[in-house]
Amino acid sequence: MRCVHTGADPLLAGHLHELLSQAGLSPQLRNAGLLGGAGELPPTELWPEIWVPAEEAERAAALLQEQLGRADEPAWQCAACGERLEGQFRQCWRCGHWRT
Repeated sequence: MRCVHTGADPLLAGHLHELLSQAGLSPQLRNAGLLGGAGELPPTELWPEIWVPAEEAERAAALLQEQLGRADEPAWQCAACGERLEGQFRQCWRCGHWRT
């Protein structure tokens, strides 16, 4: 098993775990319930982690990079309705048109 993600945000970890599951991988979400130990244990030891079998690690890392890297993309304007959207979005929230 290999750890492919760790971070302070349990909601993001849950989302990424589900993303990997939907892609057909076998992720394990670890440390999801340890936040109650805050103040007693080092903070980074409490962060949720996503682990996958070693043979899935490369594909999992690529999927996570694709998902997490979207925030760095430039904003875009919907060709259908003209709504301005942040770069991480692939579909217009206003009209449902997909980014082209």
